[in-house]
Amino acid sequence: MIKCGNWPAGVCSWSLQTDVAGVVEAMDKLGIEHVHLAVGPAIGPDAKAYLDAISKQTWSVSSTMIDFPQEDYSTLEAIRRTGGIAPDDCWDANRERFIQAAEITARLGVRYISTHLGFIDHTRKEYTRKIFDRTRILADAAAEKGLEMLMETGQETAVEMRQFLEKLNHPSVAVNFDPANMILYDKGEPLEAVHILAPWIKHVHIKDAIRTNKRGRWGTEVPWGDGDVRTEEFLRTLRKIGFKGTLAIEREAGSDRFGDIKHAADILTRFGKM
Repeated sequence: MIKCGNWPAGVCSWSLQTDVAGVVEAMDKLGIEHVHLAVGPAIGPDAKAYLDAISKQTWSVSSTMIDFPQEDYSTLEAIRRTGGIAPDDCWDANRERFIQAAEITARLGVRYISTHLGFIDHTRKEYTRKIFDRTRILADAAAEKGLEMLMETGQETAVEMRQFLEKLNHPSVAVNFDPANMILYDKGEPLEAVHILAPWIKHVHIKDAIRTNKRGRWGTEVPWGDGDVRTEEFLRTLRKIGFKGTLAIEREAGSDRFGDIKHAADILTRFGKM
């Protein structure tokens, strides 16, 4: 089993762009036993086959992840409009989708369910109130199943996310920390953000990126260690705050995702021996 010191290393199932059998094959080759599992396929038309395949595995699911069908990541403006639980015309369907995902997560015996809630905009009071109210509804649904809901970093600064978490004050809401997202969305420095969000960080994505030099444009995702995350310092910072969760490797770009994931796993292994 690949570990980074005391942290188990995992992989995001959707990064491998394959079915359950393909994920299993890749994990076996990598020596990885933990997975951040996309749970959306367990809700669609092939749900039974997907769940049957998952039930046969001996892997450890560190968290599930649920996305929302209307989300458009083609541009920063597009995802700002369509992201997460903000769009009113999708809210009823998305609430039910999350509740179903929480039920499946609980049946799988998994503690965490992660999602992107959408942009938090503290300058728009009515909009922010809507996000607060909807987040509470989802968090309550997760809590009823004995789960914690993980918000993912990136679509707001760490200070804005902390303000949201403190005001929400919900015991079943925590953070899946993605350092690359802070850079891709140009929302601050990951190392500083770790300290700001430390009390809530329960799960971490291993992903790297280069910041844009044009305001309003995406940054560029790159293999772990090739970007602006300052990966060794990032991992040392996680040690300093006493992080005790899983490091899940995520790769959402590139032509050799398996190779890039293996590269990240090798770096984590070496760091864990330091």
